[in-house]
Amino acid sequence: MKEILIGKLLEHIRDNNPDILFALEAEDKLRVWLYDKISAAEPLFQQLKNARQPENIIVETCLQEITKDLRPSRYNYILHILEEEFETDYKQLLQSGLLQHEAVNMISYCNSIFDDLVFTEENEDNQFIHYAITGAVSEYLESNRVNEPVSNELQQSAET
Repeated sequence: MKEILIGKLLEHIRDNNPDILFALEAEDKLRVWLYDKISAAEPLFQQLKNARQPENIIVETCLQEITKDLRPSRYNYILHILEEEFETDYKQLLQSGLLQHEAVNMISYCNSIFDDLVFTEENEDNQFIHYAITGAVSEYLESNRVNEPVSNELQQSAET
């Protein structure tokens, strides 16, 4: 049953926290992190097992507990802002296959705002946080425009 829980946890971070997944993989710490998270839920796991709860209830309850500190998903929040406020950029990133990569970069760019405004499940609908993150995403997109039009004069001088 613990292997099922590990699989569900991995699926959860893949879908909701790819920034954490990428960081753990880069440091070759994913496996240790997964097992540490599962170990932290051991008392709850044993309590539910001793209470003869069905396996699916045990897995879902433990998953909710071990992902509590991963919610709300900054990744999904950024994706939502991109899709709602920057539809053209969202579609271009989606079509180019760079959406996930760029959203993870945007999380890094916005982390100080998320931290300073104490982004939580209780306040994820707060308009001030929405405006602050939207502004930061706008800055990020503007500073990372790749396909800026280059004037003909600059193109011609570069050719000579």
